[in-house]
Amino acid sequence: MGLRLYFVLGRRAEHEEQPLPPRFEPKGPRSDAPRSLVGETGGSAGAPQALVPGVTPAIERGIREIGAADRGFDLLAFLEGAKGAYRMALEAFWRGDREALARLCDADVLAGFNAAIDAREAAGEKLDYKLVRIEDATVVAAEYRAPYARVTVRFTADIAAVIRNADGQVIAGSLNDAVDTCDLWTFSRDVNSASPDWLVDETDEG
Repeated sequence: MGLRLYFVLGRRAEHEEQPLPPRFEPKGPRSDAPRSLVGETGGSAGAPQALVPGVTPAIERGIREIGAADRGFDLLAFLEGAKGAYRMALEAFWRGDREALARLCDADVLAGFNAAIDAREAAGEKLDYKLVRIEDATVVAAEYRAPYARVTVRFTADIAAVIRNADGQVIAGSLNDAVDTCDLWTFSRDVNSASPDWLVDETDEG
């Protein structure tokens, strides 16, 4: 499943000497995104049954509209795919894997990732990051504007991070202290496309 993403980190670890850079920088428009959501409209008489308990009416409406446009959309499968994309994109960015990112992100988000990798390489810095766990993944927005479906997910995760200079010395972070992170990633997909893949088309801090 194709997806694109970026990295962001906010809090200082105990041994860091300089603040960690923001996890995300790219904030771009749409593209494609991971597939999912329920392919049903719930259009029976009376109040429709909620697809996901606790979501707002606007999110519920967006999910139903996406499901009506893409009958193969399943919300639970989408969220599992989104979590996998989040992990793959972060790890690709941390190791500077431009090809992997190109398969996951739209052009604008990819340009932001590549610019950050360029700056990192020019400074001779290396990232030693680890996604310890994804605590939660929650849909916070969903909409369908033909032909694009867009879903925004808030990821809460623990990330251990170290930044080293060209000499291998730690200049920020600590692998002994995981940092709580909260990121907002928007995935999009042209429902008329033959590809089932969604792409990360926007990233932000949550």
